[in-house]
Amino acid sequence: MGYPKLIEEMIDRFVKLPGVGRRSAERMVFWLLNHSYDDAKGLSDSIMSLKEGLKFCRICNNLCETEVCMVCSDTSRDSSMVCVVEDPKDLLAIERSGSFNGIYHVLLGNISPTEGRGPDNIRIQQLINRVHGEDIREVVIATDPDNEGEMTALYITKQLKPMGVKISRIGLGLPMGSSVEFADISTLGMSLRSRREVTV
Repeated sequence: MGYPKLIEEMIDRFVKLPGVGRRSAERMVFWLLNHSYDDAKGLSDSIMSLKEGLKFCRICNNLCETEVCMVCSDTSRDSSMVCVVEDPKDLLAIERSGSFNGIYHVLLGNISPTEGRGPDNIRIQQLINRVHGEDIREVVIATDPDNEGEMTALYITKQLKPMGVKISRIGLGLPMGSSVEFADISTLGMSLRSRREVTV
């Protein structure tokens, strides 16, 4: 005999979350059932507020609650240097390292032919427009050191090189196949300090 349909449906929802298996999903469902209606409603309201209240910064694509994120609004930052990352989580990881005081550009993905993502599916053209229209002298490419990240970095380099801007790639510390998001603070700091200029 299985669970009632409503419980099964909720378990199926939780299993879709990253790192959540069926057992964990069952525990979450029963936690909700064992707590007050206000707790469940509070969780539900927070999820909806998250979906409805967050937006992408109109300048860099970072997540924020306003039109322009806190980084882009900060006039003390070096706006001549832009760090290109795949995801807002990567931006936060680099910020935690305390090793970068420039601005950012979030691609919201990477180039992955196997998953049907090309340059037009991520925010590369927006980056090109920024370099063309703003006083940017260096582009630091901090895409993940895996096949997709390297392919994305190479494509960006080829697009930006003719514009005369210096292009560097984060260096030592991030092993091939790893993720910027999960790198520790000291490793990220070392990678940013040892960035190298990209040539094609």
